[in-house]
This record gives sequence, C-alpha cells and structure tokens, in this order.
Amino acid sequence: MGSDSEVEKTAQKEREKKKLLALAPIAKPLAGKKLSKRALKLVRRAAEHKCLKRGVKEVVKSIRRGNKGICVIAGNISPIDVITHVPILCEEADIPYVYDLANAGATKRPTCCVLVSTKPAKGEIGKEEQEKLKGEYDQVASDISELANTMF
Repeated sequence: MGSDSEVEKTAQKEREKKKLLALAPIAKPLAGKKLSKRALKLVRRAAEHKCLKRGVKEVVKSIRRGNKGICVIAGNISPIDVITHVPILCEEADIPYVYDLANAGATKRPTCCVLVSTKPAKGEIGKEEQEKLKGEYDQVASDISELANTMF
C-alpha cells in the first residue's frame, strides 16, 4: 500500500508541473494554494447568489460601467492575448485581481475570468447570507492586496 500512495504523490507532482508549464508569463500576482481555495469558495458562493460576472466580455463591460469587485483570472489561458487587457482595466478602476491556476470560473462552465461583487445583479439576498458573502469577500480582498504589496 505504501507504493500506491507514492505513485499517487508522483502523479500529483507531475500534474502540478504541467500546470506550471502552462502558466502564462504575465500571471502575476499568482494565488497560492490557500488563497486559491478561498477565492474558489468565494466564486462558488457568489455564483449561488448571482453576484458574479463570467467571461471576458461581461467582466470588461462591468468594469467599464464602474462596478467594483474582485477579479479572478485564469493563469493558464492560451492564447494569452485574450485577457492581457483585463489587469490594466482592473488597475485603472482600483479593482483587486489575482491569477489562479485552478478553474477561475468553475461554476456553470469554465471561463477565463470572473468578477465577484457583493451585490446581486437582480433582486436581493438575505441579510445573513449578505454578511457571510461580505466577510469572505473582505478576507480574499485583503489577501490579494497583501500579495500585490509583496510583489512590488
């Protein structure tokens, strides 16, 4: 049984190496494992409450209209030209963004970037759910700003 777990560990290391090889050179700041898990959890919760914009076109439109949030961008997109303008728009609008190697939009269908906001696009959500979402949002936003500060 010991050899099976070692085989699994080596297979997992190989998968991680392949992910890193597919990583785009502009993918900075890149989320670590802990931040990646938190961001993915936030994306899923935001998707439940319809507080999410999916895809490049929708995210860019939302940023240009002045909506605030957290932008999670997939770091292994090919061709990278599809998303090179998104970080620039985020920086101009003071929106925190982070690159992620996990599925950035692991909700309905995979997308290369998502914008998480605390307010739903239509309707209202309960006060308790709003507080949970806001708490997770603030935690991820502070982690991203901390990561960005260490980068520069």
